[in-house]
Amino acid sequence: MTPKVTLRQVPFPELPATGARPPIAAAEYERRLAEIYAAAGADWVIVYGDREHSANLGFACGFDPRFEEALLVLGPGARRVLVVGNEGVDYVPVAAGLPVEVALCQSLSLMGQTRSQAPRLADVLRGIGIAEGARTSLIGWKYLEAEETEDPTTPAFVPALLLDTVRRICGAHGSVTDGTAVLMHPAHGLKARNSAAQIAAFAWAAERAANAVLRVVRGARPGMTEYEAAGLMAYQGDPMACHVMMTGGAGPVIGLQSPSARRLADGDGVSTAMGLWGSLCCRAGVLSAAPDASFVERYAGPYFGALATWWQALRIGASGGAIHAAVHEALAGAPFAPALNPGHLIALDEWTHTPIRAGSADRIGSGMVFQCDIIPTPLPAGRALNCEDTVAVADAELRAELRAGYPELWERIEARRSAMREALGITLPDELLPLSTAPAYLPPFWMAADLVCVAGAVD
Repeated sequence: MTPKVTLRQVPFPELPATGARPPIAAAEYERRLAEIYAAAGADWVIVYGDREHSANLGFACGFDPRFEEALLVLGPGARRVLVVGNEGVDYVPVAAGLPVEVALCQSLSLMGQTRSQAPRLADVLRGIGIAEGARTSLIGWKYLEAEETEDPTTPAFVPALLLDTVRRICGAHGSVTDGTAVLMHPAHGLKARNSAAQIAAFAWAAERAANAVLRVVRGARPGMTEYEAAGLMAYQGDPMACHVMMTGGAGPVIGLQSPSARRLADGDGVSTAMGLWGSLCCRAGVLSAAPDASFVERYAGPYFGALATWWQALRIGASGGAIHAAVHEALAGAPFAPALNPGHLIALDEWTHTPIRAGSADRIGSGMVFQCDIIPTPLPAGRALNCEDTVAVADAELRAELRAGYPELWERIEARRSAMREALGITLPDELLPLSTAPAYLPPFWMAADLVCVAGAVD
């Protein structure tokens, strides 16, 4: 049943101070490495990372390559070696979350830099101990499902240099298989289940990202350039999971766009988003102070009804297929549908995987962190609509850990749950912990930023 939606004055939220990002203890990285190695079931495990695909390395050991490629090699006897290029050698001690061996491989450096010490990847990996006959598991940034390839055991998303080199070393009597699902499977991947400490770190990111986006919603005005509107975010240098997005116009509004020197005009469709490690926040609407009743009736109302359905359907034990179906049912008869999956897992990468797929039997579990990410399409020219926030799923035990370890965060989470219920008409299951500053706070008309969608009685 889809809730009826109206517009109501709800005070614009206060933006909380965020302070320092909560740390992940070395002991947690130790546990992660042990779990990765055990789950891979191989003699050696190699986790690949680069500037654009750093999330798996970051999860495993806290290290993110800034300009180069890097490898984390796990082996017998708890061997833990970070293989890095020239610039990574000095960065490892300040970036890695626990002590590791460091091996230099200058082929991972940028072109033109010296290769005088350790140029060959094969020599470096043999020096670490990988040899003929070894069973080796490679973890890349994605993996292929059975319907996408004739052999899903073959590593698909790692550089050819790495795959070819490891195959030559292991030889005919060894094996090289794809272990990426160990981290990224949407139900049992290790990145799908987060600790209290990791959820607290993601909450820090969620608050900072939401604060930035809400500043734009509150402050954007006709006559500003998109650059000036994006500048309202007050970005302070946090590592990002994606590019900053800010765009507007009287034609189709493509939310993926970066800001430009184009000047915003009254009545433009507008969209903005910021994604930091562990969260993304997005809001899209119309740059206007005058509510458009027909837009609310045909678009904003059904959209917010689907959002409310999503928030209330997400719970431990629910199948991803059931949530997918509930959102599509809520939008039955609407002139638009979700462009992509209605919701996905997030970690240090903005989109890890998602159990929310048509017909999916993958179950929602404690420790998962999701993006409420329902992108409506098509929309009329000059109109935009989106409300994306971050939420954790936590059973009673995990909630108790968060309450005890992060009491100030817990107070903010409880306040958000109350605000969603009392001001927005969305009552959450106990296990849902909204991490963003103002979850489901959707003003369709930005210059009336405290006039937001509210769910009422169901049909």
